[in-house]
Amino acid sequence: MGSSDRLFNRQRTVHQILGGGLVADVMLWRQKNLTVGILSVTLAAWVVFELSGYTLLSLVSSVFLLLVSILFLWAKSAAILNRPAPPLPDLYLSEEIVNEVAAFIRTRTNTLLQVSQDIALGKDSKMFFKVAACLWLISFVGGLTDFLTLGYISLVIVLIVPALYEQYEDNIDRYSMMSYRKLRLLYMKLDEECISKVQKWILEKRKLS
Repeated sequence: MGSSDRLFNRQRTVHQILGGGLVADVMLWRQKNLTVGILSVTLAAWVVFELSGYTLLSLVSSVFLLLVSILFLWAKSAAILNRPAPPLPDLYLSEEIVNEVAAFIRTRTNTLLQVSQDIALGKDSKMFFKVAACLWLISFVGGLTDFLTLGYISLVIVLIVPALYEQYEDNIDRYSMMSYRKLRLLYMKLDEECISKVQKWILEKRKLS
């Protein structure tokens, strides 16, 4: 199938679009054990959260409290019994890493602020409708489920949809392009019969006024 028959006229494979690394392998089930492991662990975590009534913040706090307590008691007992201290790596952030992270955050934040300013000043109508649609969709989905369930469902979709698309790529692309062409013909017909007439009527009204 030629690139013109692919969605968005793409020439790269799905694996290449996803980066071609370990993440792409996991998403496309080329590392089946790892993919199944991720799904199993996240499912177990979701079940634990749902059944125990724990929130993410309370669970993380409890785990950190337990970890810090174990390390503290280990260090104190090691000092008393002349045993080696807990084998911890050097907990240190270099100035280079901090500068790189700060530069990345600054760039992304400035981009977000610039887009927000353009939307607020009415300079980018298309972006306004995109942002409004995304926010409405998030609000709608958020009203149907909680954040944890939404995160698990999103992970399942990310790990299933690309793999299914790669497996049935030719059929999906073919039917998608057929549907796109039909919708395009329908739009052209609608534009010719209705929209063009309305535009002509508006122009005639303006001329008369």
